Amino acid sequence: MESAFSPEQIYELKESIVYAEGSVVSKIVSKTNGGNVTLFAFDKDQFLSEHTAPFDAIVIVIDGRGKITINKKDYTLAENEMIIMPANVPHAVYGIEKFKMLLIMLKD
Repeated sequence: MESAFSPEQIYELKESIVYAEGSVVSKIVSKTNGGNVTLFAFDKDQFLSEHTAPFDAIVIVIDGRGKITINKKDYTLAENEMIIMPANVPHAVYGIEKFKMLLIMLKD
């Protein structure tokens, strides 16, 4: 398993990843054959371009506000909100302002 985190430790999600000017930062929390969990920090106006994934992905915003586009429809999410991006449906992520999110990908 790849991870930047050790088992049996308590982590504050907001503090576990830092913003980088003009960038998107990612940090693997856990990666297994069943899926992966990754923290992201988006600077304002940074994004992940439209793409698809062969499995469902859950986004949980842990700081700030971001825009999630799913199948050409925009959703604005704030801290403590979540959305599910369904498998094989085009989606994108955009930093309306600086924001952090936890991404959970679930494989079959």
